[in-house]
Amino acid sequence: MDKITASDIIRLFDAWKTLFAEEREFLIALDGKVGDSDLGITMSKAFAAAAEALQGEGEVAGIAKLLRTAGATMARTAPSTMGTLTATGFLRASKAVEGKDALGTAEVAAFWRAFRDGVAERGKAKVGDKTLLDVLDPIAMTLDEQAERGASLAEALAVTAAAAERALKATEAMLAQHGKAAAFQQKTIGLQDAGATVGYFLIMRMADFVAET
Repeated sequence: MDKITASDIIRLFDAWKTLFAEEREFLIALDGKVGDSDLGITMSKAFAAAAEALQGEGEVAGIAKLLRTAGATMARTAPSTMGTLTATGFLRASKAVEGKDALGTAEVAAFWRAFRDGVAERGKAKVGDKTLLDVLDPIAMTLDEQAERGASLAEALAVTAAAAERALKATEAMLAQHGKAAAFQQKTIGLQDAGATVGYFLIMRMADFVAET
């Protein structure tokens, strides 16, 4: 796949829906170590609702509107911290790709840059705070680098997914600064961040989707 179209966006959300349904219990267990154990429930519920909403819209809606619908649906369906952050990311991404009929490497880079910035602003976090942002920032930066060198979409996403995996591993050494995990302080060291895991899952499945289609 060279570019992601509106019909692809609908199928991608369906793939994310399946992924978060499969990883629901894993995320519940991971979140439960230093949080309130609701992350798996939140993500599976949010993406199931978004996928259904996009099916209802259809590809005629276009990429930007589909992403706005996904973000708005997630905000209503899963108004928890992670649900709100993820919804904000998609709403910001929709603005970044307004008017685009297909997303190549440069457009996908803009998508993730806007997603990252939206999450950073809404969550009031910075890189190193052991949050979703610690994976989103390297995702955005790596995609920008790949776009500059003219990489194909599949190649760019493969390299980015690998960078995100390394970034996720790096969160184990960090001390949580936000949310309920922050109350555990030293106990969070050595644990993979649950929010960052969501970010990794998103880019990993997008990379697989593009490679397999």
